[in-house]
Amino acid sequence: MNFTLEDIVRAVEGTAFLTDADSADKSIKVSCAELDSRLVKEGGVFLAQKGEKVDGHSFIGKVWDMGAKLVITEKTPEEVEKEFGISAAGWGSYILVKDSLIALKQLGKAYREKLSIPIVGITGSVGKTSTKEFVAGVLSEKYNVFYTKGNFNNEIGVPLMLLKIREEHEAAVIEMGINHFGEMTRLSEMAQPDIAVITNIGYCHLEFLGDRDGVLKAKTEIFGNMNPNGEVCLFAGDDKLTTIKSVHGKAAYYFGPEAAGTGIKNSVTIVSEESMALKGSAVEFSLNMPAKGFEDTLIKAQVPLPGHHMVINAAAAANVAMLLGLSAEEIKAGIEQMGSIDGRNEIIVLKDMVMINDCYNANPVSMKSSIDLLKLADGATAVILGDMFELGKDEVQLHSEVGEYAVDSGIDYIYCVGELSKNMYEGAREAFEKGGKTTRIMYFSDREHLIDGIREDFEAGQREMLPIGVNILVKASHGMHFEEVVKLLKELDK
Repeated sequence: MNFTLEDIVRAVEGTAFLTDADSADKSIKVSCAELDSRLVKEGGVFLAQKGEKVDGHSFIGKVWDMGAKLVITEKTPEEVEKEFGISAAGWGSYILVKDSLIALKQLGKAYREKLSIPIVGITGSVGKTSTKEFVAGVLSEKYNVFYTKGNFNNEIGVPLMLLKIREEHEAAVIEMGINHFGEMTRLSEMAQPDIAVITNIGYCHLEFLGDRDGVLKAKTEIFGNMNPNGEVCLFAGDDKLTTIKSVHGKAAYYFGPEAAGTGIKNSVTIVSEESMALKGSAVEFSLNMPAKGFEDTLIKAQVPLPGHHMVINAAAAANVAMLLGLSAEEIKAGIEQMGSIDGRNEIIVLKDMVMINDCYNANPVSMKSSIDLLKLADGATAVILGDMFELGKDEVQLHSEVGEYAVDSGIDYIYCVGELSKNMYEGAREAFEKGGKTTRIMYFSDREHLIDGIREDFEAGQREMLPIGVNILVKASHGMHFEEVVKLLKELDK
């Protein structure tokens, strides 16, 4: 890690108390910087923070034993000794700060400013994670790529990810998620992306952002702190994004379907797309970026993950790849080697069923997109859908519309779970009464009642809820913890 004690002392607003040896040589490099004491390596930095459930200061003694070089703390050694019994005499170098999370952000920003590799920042209402995976996967054909792991995309996760970039990395892809105004400004101050990708402007976090215009305003805060000489890549199929045209005086690049009537010429256009059901899609892309040697360059590739949205993710990846110097052959190879992502339209083949595990998060756009994906399957279809959070004043209508969409899409079995999903159930019932062909529509007040119902159905040997051969979509906002539903189905159908 190219970060020294001197760099850290300079970056963090606090009072440094260094040992005589460290004071004499502040050029010593640290090995890592972590909030989780379990991840601290010898020579690393531990940021002790008082959380809602756990006080990180209680682990300071442990990290000294693990060989930590520095602790950033909100409490003095004497306070820690009094509260947790950790000897004040055993401390090494430390920096006393008012807020360790602010210090983390300061470290993330300072460390990023020492990096010379290109950083791609990815945001949007839907598809951030799968787009991140596609971009990182394609870029890996040419570069050693670091990319955001898991859901570390907020004001804590982004600096932690930045601090994990190492000298061997040649490019980085950072996912950036927000739900309030101002958050993207703070994230982009740290990440300072050279390339900014926005996947779409949808109905997410409306409780805090108001409407899609508010979402657009919040997401485009990313432009304020990106490299002023950098590039912007936007989805051509989004009516809000196609209004942008240029950023910092440079034309934006667009990917996806041809944006008819906008005057925009895509850098990546989806020319043709043939569904191969749950095996993915056979796609032809037209690449146009003359400055990088692409002019009406056609590539044919098999996108190995199912659904139109995955084709769009591949187009986004191709756009970034052209900007960073990959060849058409490398782009094609990168797209075709992509694998599935846990919890994100993950195809799981069980003994008597096929399951689409998409329980990481949900909003109206992604719900309908996943239902469209399920429709590609051969045989009977079932959806287990749960609450979508942070939809604001329109949450009742938006849940109802998803239920109606499931019936209109011809889904055979529809199970709605959660307080808000009562509206989804009612929307489905109304659509059914208008002539829908759905076999069964049921409502469960919570995840536990659903699980009990599925277990009883399996144990009775009836399989009326999820018959043999059915294709199932499991999807809800992360707070519904539908991973427990996925776990149950794996246990029952093995």
